[in-house]
Amino acid sequence: MAAIRTERGLDRLVNFSDATVAIAITLLILPLVDAASHIGDKPFGDFVDENAWEIFAFVISFAVIARFWVVHHRIFEGVRDYNQWIVWFNFLWLFAIVIIPFTANVLSAGVGERPEVYVLYISDMLLATLATRLIGGALYRRPELMTEEARINLDKTRGIAEVAIMALVLVLAILFPAINLWWLFLLFLARPVHALLRRAVYGASQKAA
Repeated sequence: MAAIRTERGLDRLVNFSDATVAIAITLLILPLVDAASHIGDKPFGDFVDENAWEIFAFVISFAVIARFWVVHHRIFEGVRDYNQWIVWFNFLWLFAIVIIPFTANVLSAGVGERPEVYVLYISDMLLATLATRLIGGALYRRPELMTEEARINLDKTRGIAEVAIMALVLVLAILFPAINLWWLFLLFLARPVHALLRRAVYGASQKAA
């Protein structure tokens, strides 16, 4: 792969990823489209009531994919070259993304009655989060693959807090399934946890220097 890397190859990698995400995020709405085709003369309010869980699963999953794409886009904005690790970690990320419509459908069909559904859904999110971290880690180990500006802002702790908190969310969802997806609100702690971790790592490095 090192012998055939080109700027066009990087563009194809990013474009392929964007197209895959676009397809996955579009598939989310299909169950609701199918349900809407049977609405007939039924009041729209009744349709919303009957499909409230499906609508909830769609909105949450749309936001999840959008968030993962934003982070992925931010990473690749600072990439000028790639290697085989970037390619395969990116495919792992895409694997997690294309599963989200499936897990969203399972979630909407579960109607809050099967705890294992939440575990499946959160596990997929953990996989996507881990894959994002692996891409970032591969770039940290090979900073020459990044733009000069991205190298200046390089942070080896980025993504660790998200992976750790998502893993905690998964464990809590298994131990306390009654709270189900509300455990995901713990992700709001990712920013302060990352700030503390960064201060601990780089503060220690500066003191050592």
